[in-house]
Amino acid sequence: MTTPLPMTEGYLSFRDFKIWYRIIGHEDQSGKLPLLCLHGGPGAAHDYLEPLQEIARSGRRVIVYDQLGCGNSDHPHDPSLWTAELFVEELAIVRKALDLDHLHLFGQSWGGMLAMQYALTKPTGIASLILASAPASMRQWADEANRLRSELPPEVQQILLHHEDAGTTDDPAYVDAMMLFYRRHLCRMDPWPDCLNRTFDQLMRDPEVYLTMCGPSEFHIVGNLKDWDITDRLPEIALPTLITSGRYDEATPAIAATLQAGIPGSTSVIFEESGHEAHLEETALYLHTLNAFLTRVESQCAQELTTP
Repeated sequence: MTTPLPMTEGYLSFRDFKIWYRIIGHEDQSGKLPLLCLHGGPGAAHDYLEPLQEIARSGRRVIVYDQLGCGNSDHPHDPSLWTAELFVEELAIVRKALDLDHLHLFGQSWGGMLAMQYALTKPTGIASLILASAPASMRQWADEANRLRSELPPEVQQILLHHEDAGTTDDPAYVDAMMLFYRRHLCRMDPWPDCLNRTFDQLMRDPEVYLTMCGPSEFHIVGNLKDWDITDRLPEIALPTLITSGRYDEATPAIAATLQAGIPGSTSVIFEESGHEAHLEETALYLHTLNAFLTRVESQCAQELTTP
């Protein structure tokens, strides 16, 4: 039987709100740095990232938190709040409150976008970036998502188009059609794991952040992120970077290729049996790949410190 991992949970203050966090593991072994994980959405919650907690067995802490408007954190209802800048500010506050002076930064989907936006502010103490199924451009995301959408059965495409034109994207028929896309390109497991279902359930209960920043679906991008594009600034990210994507991912291998071409010295890994959630769909291989990358980065850092 696997020994349970030690966990600490609590709340920290951000503006006038409470942000929930969890720390897995007691301390970091010598030479190892904690891993701070940023969930996607925008507007989802940390639950679906639970397999990453196992990284703590390698001797480093793993930290997750629910972004404002998500999961266990406060849910203010004010669409004017929901901007990339707010979440960059929140990330800096989380680091300061939890004394995360030196760390690895993992971001999945929107979390990867947030990690890149934050990296462009040139914060100190970031040893590496892990960008999991994340785009550098929402235009490219929309183009690729709509290419994948064109491969859906014609009757499904017609349902999607009808409700988008009518402004009735909350209709159950639209949601059902969208789920067919998700089961092809978001998570190909059947059934979906409990942690992913919990994330989706909370997102459906309070979709304000997602609707404001993204829109009604992954391919109908009408929110305030619709023009978000940092492709030209990727060369400014001078950090060891691992890029991961699934072969069937809505963040397609073409999207991963854009990141790799832009971020100097970055490494890209495609998981051949996965959609958007490779850490769920190929967990053992994903954890092995992530652990190897973190260890390699720390080994290089140690060599640099000891080289005269």
